Amino acid sequence: MSYIQINPADNVAVAITPLLAGTTVTVGGTQITLNSDIPAGHKFLLCDLHAGEDVIKYGYPIGHLREDHRQGDFICHDHIQTNLSGLLQYEYQPVAPASLPVAPPATFRGYRRKNGDVGIRNELWIIPTVGCVNGVCNQLRDQFTAELREQAQTDGNKTPDDIRIVAFPHNYGCSQLSDDHENTRKVLRDMVLHPNAGAVLIVGLGCENNQPDKFMEMLGDYDHDRIRLMVTQRIEGDETEYGMKLLRELYAQMSNDRREEVPLSQLRVGLKCGGSDGFSGITANPLLGVFSDYIVSQGGTTVLTEVPEMFGAETILMNRCQSRQLFDKTVTMVNDFKAYFLSHGEPVGENPSPGNKAGGISTLEEKALGCTQKCGKSPVCGVLEYGERITDKGLNLLSAPGNDLVASTALAASGCHIVLFTTGRGTPFGTFVPTMKVSTNSTLAQNKPTWIDFNAGTLVEGESMDSVFARFRQKVIDIASGELTWNERKNYQEISIFKNGVTL
Repeated sequence: MSYIQINPADNVAVAITPLLAGTTVTVGGTQITLNSDIPAGHKFLLCDLHAGEDVIKYGYPIGHLREDHRQGDFICHDHIQTNLSGLLQYEYQPVAPASLPVAPPATFRGYRRKNGDVGIRNELWIIPTVGCVNGVCNQLRDQFTAELREQAQTDGNKTPDDIRIVAFPHNYGCSQLSDDHENTRKVLRDMVLHPNAGAVLIVGLGCENNQPDKFMEMLGDYDHDRIRLMVTQRIEGDETEYGMKLLRELYAQMSNDRREEVPLSQLRVGLKCGGSDGFSGITANPLLGVFSDYIVSQGGTTVLTEVPEMFGAETILMNRCQSRQLFDKTVTMVNDFKAYFLSHGEPVGENPSPGNKAGGISTLEEKALGCTQKCGKSPVCGVLEYGERITDKGLNLLSAPGNDLVASTALAASGCHIVLFTTGRGTPFGTFVPTMKVSTNSTLAQNKPTWIDFNAGTLVEGESMDSVFARFRQKVIDIASGELTWNERKNYQEISIFKNGVTL
């Protein structure tokens, strides 16, 4: 297959492999001669179009032409203008729920926590309340990791499965006001309570805005054996020595934890894309959509975010909301982000990055229509504010920007055990939960084998969706059961917290 018309209503097709000028292709029974070379992932016109007429892809407009073009012309971001502008009024037009796949109940091997929650990792986390103590956290991580390694060499004891010591430095926790301050506190709280952590050492300074004692109150009824606090200004002498003592105590608490069979209904999965290309909406994102519907059918949970990358496809999600209340929350979520853009003098439609454009994406509508395929066809069962934790099973929408690190951190903070991250350009990063990279094309998977965990590019190389999905499903279950993603193997685990206000 050298090209594809995604929807019968489309007036463009996408080149799967590079096509040369003068090549004749047949689409829908019509022979079309290409007027120029078409790079892989890019579009060409199936009919003549005049300036101002809409370009249709995925069955929806992705913008309008800036000038007249002929059948067979190459079409890219230079030729298409977005149709997006400003805030909109939306009308709730609910659609009938799609039928979800029926499959036997499945399981993964996870860790049951004291509060009834389940984790897919059993790591020891060191979390600073403020950026001033990042160095202390990093030193404690390195020193305790070295101590465990030395003990293993001395007495031959192997570190229990999954126990990795991870510090999560960040820049915030002080000199922040209102929403920024609360966002920091909420995300750090969500991390401390995340079930992928077998134990957590919280490291504070003492004089920060994010006051350690007040922060501990935010945790509610937490497990005092597994979560400990060290305020460095209150310790006489070397805080590292005291921190090491606490880490040894926490390690002793979690070192006997073992995996057990857990229903897949307990799994919570974040859906994210970054460095998208022209194949994202054809291969990897639809694959995640099939998987999302499967998880929901098992009684589990998936979460879609990147609100600015819903612009142009937001009504599809709004009309899948199970209730008018959820529809209203989705409208507020979308329009609040548009107002945020406009308040900074930025247009709402200038989203595609240079990498997106180079990969074949021309407008935000085109990006959004591909992006939202990650959540399949399930009804929307919950809408979360930034920093809010999941309460409803099924498909949830989460308010967060499109930035890869910020959005992935927000998904993990909401309670997702794993983030499934599709990419056409590639990226090595990972957030504080396993971040499974899914390539949209085989070239990326071949060029970056230590970034990519799964290649969805075979979907345009003859492999069926059923076959790819079966392999993908097993890969996710294997990772949920302990197999490390590439970002974990490389120790690429970071957090990034959303900031939009004043720094004092």
